[in-house]
Amino acid sequence: MKSLHNFGDCQASLPILADDVLEFHAARLLLLFRVCGIAGRIDGLTKMAKLDFFVRYPQFFDEVCHHLGKDDSAPTISRSVESSMIRFHYGPWDSRYYHVLSYLEAKALIKVEQDGKMFRFMLTDIGKHIAKQTESSPAYANLVAHMTRVKKVLGAKAGSTLKDLVYEVFGEEVADRPLGDKIE
Repeated sequence: MKSLHNFGDCQASLPILADDVLEFHAARLLLLFRVCGIAGRIDGLTKMAKLDFFVRYPQFFDEVCHHLGKDDSAPTISRSVESSMIRFHYGPWDSRYYHVLSYLEAKALIKVEQDGKMFRFMLTDIGKHIAKQTESSPAYANLVAHMTRVKKVLGAKAGSTLKDLVYEVFGEEVADRPLGDKIE
């Protein structure tokens, strides 16, 4: 994964995949903090990762809604997996989180505070401004609509509750996989 600015060094004949672009992941996480957070804040890496999992895997979100009896008629954005995640100790995880979160912090778009073992992620004023602009962009309308559904159903739950829910509902797809295995 690298910054879009560095793709000029690549051969013109090679395709650029959105999944390889740092800013793509950064924009999604900014929106996640704004739309799924409370006042632009998400408490805990586990909660952030699980909310992001349900954003990136809409079919898993539909299944968990059914499991919770929270089915609604809103259409899911896409049935395809937006970006791969791996089986980690605490459920679905993207090893790029540390890189993207560091990027957001270095650009002064988020502030990170540690409270004991928990990390609190907060949009800064400039982060809020950029997230608000991104949220209002037609290019992100479907993603924002899906994030709004994710927040409505899962936003009030703690990270550990979301982790337990993932393991309870998705045994074969997640829990039964060896650590480090890609979730598909």
